[in-house]
Amino acid sequence: MAEKTAAETIFDVVIIGGGPAGYTCGIRAAQFGLKVALIEKTDKLGGTCLHWGCIPTKAMLFSAEIWDHLKHAGKYGIDGVDAPQLNWTNVLARKNEIITKHTKGLEFLMKKNKITVFSGHGRLTGSAQGGVHTITVTDEDKSKPKDLQGEGFTKQTVTEVKAKNVVLATGSDARMLPGYTADETIMTNREILAIDKMPKSLVVIGSGAVGVEFASVFNSFGAEVSIIEALPRIVNAEDEDISKELLRLYKKRNIDVTVGAKVEKIEKNAEGALITYADSTGKTKTKQAEKVLVAVGRAPRTYDCGLDKVKVTPDRGFIMTNEWMETTEPGVYAIGDIVGGLPQLAHVGAMCGLVVASKLAGKYARPVNRQRIPGCTYCDPQIGSVGLTEAQAKEKGYQVKVGKFPFVGNSKATIVDSHDGFVKVVSDAKYGEVLGVHIIGPQATELIAECVTAIELEATVEEMMFTIHAHPTLSESLLDGFSSVEGLAVNV
Repeated sequence: MAEKTAAETIFDVVIIGGGPAGYTCGIRAAQFGLKVALIEKTDKLGGTCLHWGCIPTKAMLFSAEIWDHLKHAGKYGIDGVDAPQLNWTNVLARKNEIITKHTKGLEFLMKKNKITVFSGHGRLTGSAQGGVHTITVTDEDKSKPKDLQGEGFTKQTVTEVKAKNVVLATGSDARMLPGYTADETIMTNREILAIDKMPKSLVVIGSGAVGVEFASVFNSFGAEVSIIEALPRIVNAEDEDISKELLRLYKKRNIDVTVGAKVEKIEKNAEGALITYADSTGKTKTKQAEKVLVAVGRAPRTYDCGLDKVKVTPDRGFIMTNEWMETTEPGVYAIGDIVGGLPQLAHVGAMCGLVVASKLAGKYARPVNRQRIPGCTYCDPQIGSVGLTEAQAKEKGYQVKVGKFPFVGNSKATIVDSHDGFVKVVSDAKYGEVLGVHIIGPQATELIAECVTAIELEATVEEMMFTIHAHPTLSESLLDGFSSVEGLAVNV
């Protein structure tokens, strides 16, 4: 971290939080010539995404993908790997190496862009005086992490940082079931990323992106995996057809999935934990597992950033903003997981940061459009989606026309031995505009980028049908997907 700057310095913008939203905002603001400071309460930049979320989980998912391919090495013409051995220590080591590399990369970018970094916990102190905000930065006792009630926080020294504008990017915490505390048996995404050995069995409570991704990892490595979901279907935010396909494929992988179930209690025992739940009929059932992962969402980390000192009233912990990420306190912005009404995704926070930085610098910017945000889930098979689901489009009154193309008809999917899933296109029958695209299958999280662009540019199905896609590629599935809306897919 950089040396503390004298209190007399007035920054153009101070950002509280060094995750993807915060550091992206800071870098872009600095690129535009603004004087920037960033406050991070831990000793490393990157936030949950880099250290406990997006990056480490995807590193483990890649290891799991390689492991799955090794199971069929002979089929690919590779002999001598009939009995591969899982080295869990090295799985974690590679994950940690990736984190370390990108942490150092962020430190370099701060220096390159001349961003002053303060190490400590930043808090607003009140409204701007003479157009200048004052933020206190308090040293944190790293040996006693602050919990949700603000305990375990030792005030050692206080530095005042002054700025014309403040951006709150404080991130979120994994939610835990009421009455339980995360430990080595009942875990959140944070604890499970550091377990010292592969569990033989795992129960995952929740089937959002976090839940199904970890279920995929541990199933690939040989654990007996179960998912318990309270809602009627898994990955509930996705199009219903995506949920049905993932459920089918998870059952094919011997992942036990129970939907419409309510967890009643978790009791730790010598073998791990016993989970008691009521199924969709109300019948009480139990599951025993070595480990339990609670993946029921994330809570905004706004409980200790000084909102009580300014004109910002959180809504269930979330901060409401206008389209330019401005709060109800002049000169104070909010971005990332703490913003109400936006999905808690790293790429959403980062784009919000770019919007704020551009706006503050007087440069071109446009607000984040909720319907043009890609959703990506990195389980096997992957899920990528953007725009309206079929149900949402009908609810909005569109005359809906849908096309679907299965990956089994795509030659590259056969080559990479991953031909489960499909591309589903939702369009407006009247004008042909692409309203939504939903993909489950190989590299769906990469393929969705083209679809985001199409929707961003308000493309029609007809225009996408005459956009040339290279052969053989997985992206050809999109050409057939768009063509399928008109019943003209070639490869099916």
